[in-house]
Amino acid sequence: MLLALCPGFVRAAETNQTTESVTNAKALRHARILKQIAGLRYQTGTINLRDGLATVNLTNGFEFLPSADARVVVEDIWGNPPGSLPLGMIVPEGRHIVGSNSWAIIITYKDDGYVKDSDADKIDYNKMLKDMQAATRDASKERVKEGFPSIEFVGWAEPPSYDKQTHKLYWARDLRFGNQKDDTLNYNIRVLGRRGVLVLNAVADMNDLPEIRSQAPTIVKMVEFNPGERYADFNHNTDKVAEYGLAALVAGGVLAKLGGFKLILAGLLAAKKFIVVGFIAVVGYLKRLFRPKTAAPTPAPLPPPDPPAAV
Repeated sequence: MLLALCPGFVRAAETNQTTESVTNAKALRHARILKQIAGLRYQTGTINLRDGLATVNLTNGFEFLPSADARVVVEDIWGNPPGSLPLGMIVPEGRHIVGSNSWAIIITYKDDGYVKDSDADKIDYNKMLKDMQAATRDASKERVKEGFPSIEFVGWAEPPSYDKQTHKLYWARDLRFGNQKDDTLNYNIRVLGRRGVLVLNAVADMNDLPEIRSQAPTIVKMVEFNPGERYADFNHNTDKVAEYGLAALVAGGVLAKLGGFKLILAGLLAAKKFIVVGFIAVVGYLKRLFRPKTAAPTPAPLPPPDPPAAV
């Protein structure tokens, strides 16, 4: 009884109990994630998106996760907060979803209207890069004040390029978060349509860039709007025109219409919220936690404590 009343003994008992609770919570989370991974329904062939809006014609070497499964990966397995429902996810065939060599292309749709491409030949991407880097530095200071890791826009991992014939735009950013050893790859593909834009964002580490770069032409060709929804089907009399152009798609989408590039990373400052580069950074972190010891897909090891709620 006297021993039980000793403060040191009580603290030790509480510490042991807390450690056991944390270990049990990790084990439960680990088991849940493995069960979710095992339950993913991979598809091949021709995939219909959003009731006929667009089609994904998968080539050999790629698989597709439908909308509900893509949400499970993004929110439950990768640990992002609930957001808009993705149309689906393109993944390399046979890769462990959290393996060291895994990456994915998340597909969403923005129905902001027809994006005019008349500025395609006028955009100075070198100047844009400097503006975006300056804006990122300013945003990073505020992020640090709020307790989030710093962010640095290192440069173009792939300079922006627009194909006037197919109305497809792609580019890649090299981003650095906090003290992370590896940079984060933010690879973007945009497919312009009659009423909006198909948004394809790569979730990857910088060391995945060579593979993604080599596969990008194939991925770009796989995703097409269906007849009636294509860029050439735009009706000047009835269809909505977006409030931004190609430059804004690269600089940060609809945020650019609020006044130049100074607000391109405003979304990063929202309390506890992610934008796409945010969860890419977290995914990169989680991939390292789950990295198997061998190249072959193996069950993920028990992860250490979760990373911060947002980056």
